[in-house]
Amino acid sequence: MSELQQTPGEMCPLCHKKTLTLMEKETEIPYFGKTFLFSMTCNNCKYHKSDVEAAERKDPSKYTFEISNEEDMKIRIVKSSEATVKIPHITTITPGPASQGFVTNIEGILNRVKYQIETARDTAEDNDDKKKAKNLLKKLMKIMWGQKKQKIIIEDPSGNSAIISDKAEKSALKVK
Repeated sequence: MSELQQTPGEMCPLCHKKTLTLMEKETEIPYFGKTFLFSMTCNNCKYHKSDVEAAERKDPSKYTFEISNEEDMKIRIVKSSEATVKIPHITTITPGPASQGFVTNIEGILNRVKYQIETARDTAEDNDDKKKAKNLLKKLMKIMWGQKKQKIIIEDPSGNSAIISDKAEKSALKVK
């Protein structure tokens, strides 16, 4: 593992002050390979962006995994900023200008989704929308407690994402 490289005093793309710190670290992720972790954070306006990039060029890929028990919450996930995360009948996280790359586990992804649904529930004006959010939260909790099975799919045109488990199915992603 290389040490963390930091470059402070860069121009922030949001507030245009020289308060942005760039960070880069090279690391080895088991079963995935050499990886570069990048991030930028502004000390002034709190702008933050991060990404994960594999050292080797990879083919566009799709990973499918069925969450079937509480132990599956620990399975490692590498998601690049170009990846789409699909949790059928719950949500789809699509890439865009604000998309982040990160290394987490299934529980981490589901907690991000849970936070988004809770925010939608708390800001919803319509009672039907509040009820839908509450039902989605109940479903999500059953999945996290291993009481309900759920597929999670990661599609990445850059090939820089993975679900690191022998139970994960990897296939080629057809890029349009």
